[in-house]
Amino acid sequence: MTEEVTWPKEIRVSPDKKTLTLVFDEEKPVSFSAEFLRVHSPSAEVQGHSREQKQTVAGKQSVEIMKIDPVGNYAVRISFDDMHNTGLFSWAYFNEMAEQKDELWEIYLAELEDKSLKREP
Repeated sequence: MTEEVTWPKEIRVSPDKKTLTLVFDEEKPVSFSAEFLRVHSPSAEVQGHSREQKQTVAGKQSVEIMKIDPVGNYAVRISFDDMHNTGLFSWAYFNEMAEQKDELWEIYLAELEDKSLKREP
């Protein structure tokens, strides 16, 4: 039996292209910064092919969302202004990130610090 995935009923990019907001049925909107989405891209370039291969992506504090393209009816491809566009953000992945957003961000900041990396470009 598969878990039912909530689809967003609205996807909105802020005018400054720094924030993506999704509205799911009967839930408050959830917003992600472009930086958060870029450093948590589900692409193989970022996630690797195993947990050990996951990359810590630095220098993306000022990244912007250039465009969003639908992929079937299960995901979107986000193109960032650093030319990264290989991650397919599924509705399930958005739901997972929304549930763990604060924890994922804290882990990311700790990884940057541990590796002496910076958020600034």
